Amino acid sequence: MARRPLPRILSNGSAHLARSRDLARTAADGATDVLHPLITITRGLRRLAAAGRRKWADTPKDQRASLFLVVASLVVVVVALVPYGPLLAVIGLMAAAAWHGREGAGAPVGPDEAQRKRLQALYEALVPYFTAAEDPAPLYTHGGDWQKAFTEYGFDDSGRLQRLEIHYPAYFTDGEAESRARIERVVHSKSGRGREYLFDWDEEGNQLTVTVLTPLPTDITAQRFVTAPGELVLGFTDPTHVQRTLPVEHREEQRDIPPVVWRTGTRSTEPHLLAVGEPGSGTTTLLRSLAIQALRYGDVLIVEGSGTDEYACLTGRDGVLAVECGLAGALAGLEWAAHETERRLIAANRARQAGHPPPEDTRRPLWILLDRPSALGHVAAADGDRDPQSLLQVPLRHGRPANVTIVVAEQFDGLDTLSDAVRQHTRARVLLGSATPEQLVQVLGTRPRTTPTPDIPPGRGYARLGAGPVHRLQVPATPDPYDEATTEIHRQTVLDLLPVRTGPAPDEVPTQTDGVSAEVESTPLEKATARVDKDVIPAKDVIPAKAAVAEG
Repeated sequence: MARRPLPRILSNGSAHLARSRDLARTAADGATDVLHPLITITRGLRRLAAAGRRKWADTPKDQRASLFLVVASLVVVVVALVPYGPLLAVIGLMAAAAWHGREGAGAPVGPDEAQRKRLQALYEALVPYFTAAEDPAPLYTHGGDWQKAFTEYGFDDSGRLQRLEIHYPAYFTDGEAESRARIERVVHSKSGRGREYLFDWDEEGNQLTVTVLTPLPTDITAQRFVTAPGELVLGFTDPTHVQRTLPVEHREEQRDIPPVVWRTGTRSTEPHLLAVGEPGSGTTTLLRSLAIQALRYGDVLIVEGSGTDEYACLTGRDGVLAVECGLAGALAGLEWAAHETERRLIAANRARQAGHPPPEDTRRPLWILLDRPSALGHVAAADGDRDPQSLLQVPLRHGRPANVTIVVAEQFDGLDTLSDAVRQHTRARVLLGSATPEQLVQVLGTRPRTTPTPDIPPGRGYARLGAGPVHRLQVPATPDPYDEATTEIHRQTVLDLLPVRTGPAPDEVPTQTDGVSAEVESTPLEKATARVDKDVIPAKDVIPAKAAVAEG
């Protein structure tokens, strides 16, 4: 049987297909060459738009309006006022897009060999925590590919991790604090100690972003901060959760730094504060800084349990009712504060019922600062007297509507001696100095999202206002100007912020002449006690400070 020849298209079809592919490839290369400028400009526009979105997201919310106004003003000036403005604007935009859209302009540079080893070591360390035996296709396996888990990474000039995005399986228990703490410890140890890291958990996207934080400035001194009445600056922090900045003088120049602002007064949700730290951590510096800020708008009563005269610079100043270091004076001052709180409440209530505004003396803020009340509690227990903390129940419970604010500073060894009223009503918390994870949770109520700094300077710690986030905190330097270790610059800075002296200085002691005591002017606390409304608080319930001292 004779074989029929194949059709020509089948006999030499391979040659036709090869020529067709060559022709299509040539046409595609020609089109790419022709459209290459358009492709480059389109890629550049896309990269410029992404950079603009990142810049807008990184800008604090209170600065976005000014940024938009400046950019819009520049666009209007260029387009409307400059000759051939629209044409020049289009040419400039196309030139910038062509520059940013060129090949390799936005391509990330891959890690070198040492950086790949770091990423692989971190990947291997996370395998036991992100792997389950039931997972048919685990993302983390020994000897696996770290590029599938680490989608974004960055290194500093020394080759250490600066930023890292970690993807983890959906079954990982990222909602449990202990599970997150284990991962954070592993990442901290493998990424390099000696730095502070911010851990941002995206539970919805199963992603952990690790960022190295810049150190907080420690040389910001006390100064007059631009705040509203009732706002006090606890310290300065990162712009992560704070959408506000304050102009401060820093290193002989003015800078805008994000602060931790504590709002007090009748509309405050956290009217009282508790500061805890170890010796030398800066709790006394914090109270001294708050006292100087509070004296701008109100009166201050200070009770110092340590008896070291850390607040001697405030004695006799305008607005300082008293600086008590002994048990008798502390009891007298706190008892007066309790009666004053009741008087303010009753006076304000009577004014409202009569349809009048509250009296002026009830609207002036009253601050009560207690430094180490546990020391006075020990002395009171030894003498069989009442604990000064028992007199804080009325100001703590009713202080907010009466414009009375309580600030308590205590060390870790005296934290158990704090009364239940102090623990329950001090919802604004500050922790300074080094602390264990258990102590962080005990004071702040939760773990911070950052790792502690290796070298903790004075005034460094964390702050949390109510149920808000935990902020890194650096208290402004407010040393005791009477301390010999204080530099002359810091001494003069603090003295310039103090109110004028209206009473006797701390070293002025009343003298006696011919056996007769010299007349002593009444202290501000005694004057305030004498002004208590006799119809509101019975006279027998008000114990003047001088009489209490005599009885003690």
